[in-house]
Amino acid sequence: MKTRFPKIVQISILSLYIIFLAGSVVRMTGSGMGCPDWPKCFGYYIPPTSEEQITWKPNTTYKKGFIIIKDEALFVAENDLNTSSEFNARNWAKYTKHDYNKFNKYHTWTEYINRLTSVLAGFVFLFLIYGATKFWKENKTITILSFAAFFLMLFEAWLGKTVVDTNLTPTIITIHMVVGLIIIAILLKLKFILSDKKTYNYNSTFNKLLIVSVIFSLVQIAMGTQVRQFIDEQVKLFGFENKNYSLLNPSFKFYFHRSFTIAILLVNLGMFYINQIKKLGYKLVNWIIFLLFLETITGILMYYAEFPLGTQAIHLLAGAILFGLQFYLWLQSRRTVSC
Repeated sequence: MKTRFPKIVQISILSLYIIFLAGSVVRMTGSGMGCPDWPKCFGYYIPPTSEEQITWKPNTTYKKGFIIIKDEALFVAENDLNTSSEFNARNWAKYTKHDYNKFNKYHTWTEYINRLTSVLAGFVFLFLIYGATKFWKENKTITILSFAAFFLMLFEAWLGKTVVDTNLTPTIITIHMVVGLIIIAILLKLKFILSDKKTYNYNSTFNKLLIVSVIFSLVQIAMGTQVRQFIDEQVKLFGFENKNYSLLNPSFKFYFHRSFTIAILLVNLGMFYINQIKKLGYKLVNWIIFLLFLETITGILMYYAEFPLGTQAIHLLAGAILFGLQFYLWLQSRRTVSC
């Protein structure tokens, strides 16, 4: 298990980024309420594929917790029951957690696949903590970090339920994302401890710029979550189909978020230049520059082209990967030799 543990860590990191991708697709397509309940979907472990499956029918068997649509409202079966020819309201509780009473098979299955990726990642994290126990005597940090990542995943699962129960409250969604980034940082620290033994050339200017770039990125992420919350509120107000209103009359935070990109690019281009001329050996800098330009391009397209298909998912995923690369570069910068 010890020899396979580094691979398990890598799979854990990959599974987490797949969750980020699935979550970004959910937000991009407006599928967040495709399943009105959690962890089931309309009361099923495998969600329905047509509205007919969840429309109330006479002389039909329903299990406790099944959700049906009746007269454009959602109802939940309070017990196992067999319906008669007439609808009996005493057997059903009106679903009041939110007023989402629609069925869209594409939204439902998009949200279901998002949840499925989280479940599969959960199994990967079980292997992670099992393998981590083998390192307790050798390196307790590995075991502690692994269990921390696992318990944060459980917290993420609870947050996922809270997101559904609160009808996609933007603040909860933001916390959901931030906790995901913390888990990524923990896993990358594990990967660094296990497999990155290389030392790098030290350069004072580069290291200072790196610290500034990390701070700038954290500020940008914070502003980005605020902009994302504003967009979510606009979507609730005007409807998902009216994307052209998503950035109607944005606040100062949006303009700060947009303009601050220039400062971030300049700092990171400075790092790229020093890394090249001083031959420091940081390969991640090249990927960071690529992701920054990808973030910039998708941001421009979202604002000026009214959120073209895929740009929002790419923007969110690229931001999560960028954070991971910058964090890992910071870990590498702490293992240097003078040059």
